Amino acid sequence: MKIIDKTSLQDANGNINIIARVQGTLKYGLSWFSELEAQKTVIAQLDRVLEKGFVLIRNFTLPNSEIVIPIILLGAGGVWVIYVTNAKGNFEAKGDQWNTVNNDGKALPANINYISRVAQLGTVFQKYLKIQKVEMPNPVEAVLIAADPGAQIDSVRPVVRVVRSDAIKQFASSLVQARPLWRTDFIRELADRIIEPTPPEELKPITPIPAQSLSQRDGSASEHDNPFASELGFAFEDGEQPATQDINGDDTARPQALARQAPAKKKFFGLGDTQVVLLAGMLIVELCVLFGLVIILYLNL
Repeated sequence: MKIIDKTSLQDANGNINIIARVQGTLKYGLSWFSELEAQKTVIAQLDRVLEKGFVLIRNFTLPNSEIVIPIILLGAGGVWVIYVTNAKGNFEAKGDQWNTVNNDGKALPANINYISRVAQLGTVFQKYLKIQKVEMPNPVEAVLIAADPGAQIDSVRPVVRVVRSDAIKQFASSLVQARPLWRTDFIRELADRIIEPTPPEELKPITPIPAQSLSQRDGSASEHDNPFASELGFAFEDGEQPATQDINGDDTARPQALARQAPAKKKFFGLGDTQVVLLAGMLIVELCVLFGLVIILYLNL
């Protein structure tokens, strides 16, 4: 499997130093680094099963937006958008809801709805492919993978595929055995189109091979397909509970429930209030540690 890593803030060796870790935490949230580590675990397991015909793109940021698609997996059997969570505990994946299950067996809405989050990412990426004039025989499939063995999940017809940590190998095997939709040379062409986007007006439609298996469509973008920023200019909010999302490629199903217009400005050096408070707290801790070291050195003189 070919892996194209687009993770931001990491060095040439794929490592993230302490400064970059602080920057990433401020920009992407407290769970950012731990989810990156969970991604590595899952990708290693997928790589042991998936063959050369697969291409995996990690943490690709959609152009002119702050939307990061955690894992894009391309294979002869289709395209998958995968979100890896490191959450652990008892959960219920029911329809479009992600619930926590307490000791009494009662299911309550979780602070972050991972089901809707990955469904929305799948919808957004489907839209991105359309802007890039990629004709898809099947819609993008959204997948939620729980990397931590401590995540116990009761699935009740969720709108996305939910994979527990002990079923990752089985999931990968199912992708290998999936009915092929196109040749492997198209997979490389598709990967290039994704990571090297071109303004829509300069693009020629690309169609998977064999072409006879596809419906006859001109592949051109509709008149309301504006440049990337106007189509994808929204951000995801933690804790919001969206309505059911259509992940079957319906262009009319715009991801509104978890979407909002990105703020025009922020209050302090481009940081929001929560990020400023977090940065201040981390700075105070570091100053306390530094002060303690100075005291110890002084006493030992």
